[in-house]
Amino acid sequence: MADLQVPDAGSTVHPPVNAATLAYVLFAIAVLGTLASSGLVAFAPFFGIAGIVGVIVAYVKRGEAQGTWVASHFTWLIRTFWWSLLWDVIAILLFVTLIGIPVAITILAVTSIWGIYRLVRGFLSFKDSAPVPGM
Repeated sequence: MADLQVPDAGSTVHPPVNAATLAYVLFAIAVLGTLASSGLVAFAPFFGIAGIVGVIVAYVKRGEAQGTWVASHFTWLIRTFWWSLLWDVIAILLFVTLIGIPVAITILAVTSIWGIYRLVRGFLSFKDSAPVPGM
């Protein structure tokens, strides 16, 4: 694994903390919007306009964050978005059949809970100015 650079007091390296904060806020808006609009069993929280904008911010700023503790957060959010989208597509395909509807609803519920977990776990590390554990 690559070592993360921890800038000293005189260093001019400034990770894009504001962009990461914006990405987390956009993902949180997507989560809360999904829960408020249709409940837990819905398309995963990041499959919405706010989630799409959040992943775009993460992609744009990821290069600038390279080598800092913030880089792991951008990677974390990007992976959360794409895995969430993959499971949403699988659930949509299962909805086509009557037999697959209960499985699709279960997939959507689990994906929603998983997305909320990833958002909270990542943000708890972010607020402590630490990389996401295990990344």
